[in-house]
Amino acid sequence: MKKFMGLFGKDIALDLGTANTLIYTREDGIILNEPSVIAIDNHTDNIIAIGTEAKRFVGKSPKNIRVIRPLKDGVIAEFLATKNMISYFIHKVLGRFLFIRPSMVICIPTGATQVEKRAVIESALQAGVREVKLIEEPMAAALGANLPITEPIGNLIIDIGGGTTEIALISLSSVSYGESLRVAGDAMNEAIQRYCHDELRLDIGESMAEEIKITIGAAEPLAKTISMQVSGKDLVTGIPRRIVMTDKQVVQALGLTVQQIVRSILKALESCPPELAKDIYGGYILMTGGGSLLRGLDEVISKKTNLKVMIDDDPLTTVVRGTGSVLTTKNTDVLLTV
Repeated sequence: MKKFMGLFGKDIALDLGTANTLIYTREDGIILNEPSVIAIDNHTDNIIAIGTEAKRFVGKSPKNIRVIRPLKDGVIAEFLATKNMISYFIHKVLGRFLFIRPSMVICIPTGATQVEKRAVIESALQAGVREVKLIEEPMAAALGANLPITEPIGNLIIDIGGGTTEIALISLSSVSYGESLRVAGDAMNEAIQRYCHDELRLDIGESMAEEIKITIGAAEPLAKTISMQVSGKDLVTGIPRRIVMTDKQVVQALGLTVQQIVRSILKALESCPPELAKDIYGGYILMTGGGSLLRGLDEVISKKTNLKVMIDDDPLTTVVRGTGSVLTTKNTDVLLTV
């Protein structure tokens, strides 16, 4: 009965990411973390699987099944699929108590247009949510990392997710400068796939590329070389082939992607007002998101900016924790008006 009563007025925080979707509640913290993936039957258009189950189909599905990510570059690309995915996750979280419609706070990229914001709101409402509020991802990241955003102090946030890299300068609970760069974790995977294709004559899938990034990925050569076996299809013979790949090769593969992220950070610093610049140079840059875990990326950024760079303790959940903190504090100043 206590659990039942606790569901009345339940609020949910949603990090609707290109790669993963996370849900947070005030009572239980993070209660869901699954891939933003859907598997659909091509003949009937029926949904076969969503989330973790659907991720198993990536690169391995037969012709009668298509596997999609309903979000691209941090925003909705497939409206109906997004609505179904949100609905599925809400059902999974609330189960038989879904008749009590929750309200929800959703984080979105800084550069989202009004049309994209409305699409997020409508998809959640059609999924069964009672009320929807929005918060910008870098603001949520700053809250999740407990930065002093309400004070007149400059805080520079870099949130590298799956579809976007969010760069924002925050002061007095508002974004003084923000940029949403559509180059992030997915672009890194694609860069590794291109390198294997062009340089190694090996065709690899998205899952293999992601495994390479996580296992031996780096932004600059490591002091001690690390390597792994990579499997794919030989582009010359067309038969399966396995090679050994090193971190130095991944550094080459990711060179352009890393440069794009660094250039955007330098652009943000150039746009920074003098007084806020003083705060940043006296403090540090905060990095969050899965992309921040790329080995040596923090050091590359630090060298290029001459600033100290800190990675949040749990960068994969910083944004959803920050979004969830709004449920507790009711800090409406950080919410967006649509």
